[in-house]
Order: sequence, then structure tokens, then C-alpha cells
Amino acid sequence: MEKQTVQKLFLCFWMYAILGWCYEVFLEVVVYKWGFTNLGIMFGPYCPIYAVGALLFLLFFGRFMKKEGGIALQISRPFIVFFGSMAVATAVELAGTYILEFFTGSWPWNTYADYDINFQARIALSPSLRFGMGGLLFLYFVQPFYDRLLSKPKPKTLNIITAAVLVTVVTDFVLTLILRY
Repeated sequence: MEKQTVQKLFLCFWMYAILGWCYEVFLEVVVYKWGFTNLGIMFGPYCPIYAVGALLFLLFFGRFMKKEGGIALQISRPFIVFFGSMAVATAVELAGTYILEFFTGSWPWNTYADYDINFQARIALSPSLRFGMGGLLFLYFVQPFYDRLLSKPKPKTLNIITAAVLVTVVTDFVLTLILRY
């Protein structure tokens, strides 16, 4: 993974949030056939909790993406990433439920009571296993793609893109606070 700049991490954050929103919509509409509802906490198509998890995956497991190390490390690397991603994302999700409940009175994924193995309908085993798989997909495929994508623009162009995303997100956040909460 290349050295990250603040702009690239900021843009990655919002790309992860959009990808998380798309994943949630896919689950709702295609897998569970519940119909569409915006599970994001703002109006736009993003779930920032996915972005927090993705940045934590990079922080904790990004170094495992290097090809160096002995055969034992190379064999164990996917298992470390899977179980580590599972643990980190589950912890983020649990913390997110408490934070969102404090500020809004609820959290968007309070359907976990339907799962056989769950904790207070805040976290559940089935989504945690999907988080582990997601961590593998994210670190082995999505992040390298984002690294290539964000290495193409010149610094000035990257600054303009970052400013546009920042204005969009701040506007959405302010409108969400005014109109929804």
C-alpha cells in the first residue's frame, strides 16, 4: 500500500461509506427482498460506519498486505485478516449502536434480534462473519483498486475533488441535522 495523503484517506473514507451503503441496499433489495430504505444516517448514499471500519482495517491489517515474510506468515495472513477484520468491525458496529442510540434514540440495523446468535440485537454472528469476508475482499481487492484510482489525479485536481466532496458531505450533514433530527 502506498503512502497515503490526508486527501486520499478522506476520499477513501467517503468511497468506503458509499460502498457500504451499496452493500446495505444490495442486502435489503436483492438478498432479503425487504424493499429499499436508506439505512444511512444522512440523506446521501453513504454509511460512514463502513468507512470507519475500513480505515481501521487499513490501520491494523494494512501491513499484512506486503508480500514479505516467511511461508508461515504468508499462509496465516488471510486468517489473521479474516478474524481480525471480524473482531474490529464487530467492535465498531457495537460502539456505533451505543453512539447512535445516544444521539438519535435508535440505530439503523436494529433487526439483529432476528438472528439466532446476537447480543442485544446490536451485533450478531452472521454479520460478523460477513465482516471478516468483507475485510479480506477490502484489503486484497478494493483498497488496491482505490490506491491505483487515487494515484492518477495530479495534486491540484485531488485538492479540488477533495474540496467538492467536503462541501457535499458537510452540506448533507447540516441538512440532516436540521431536517431529520
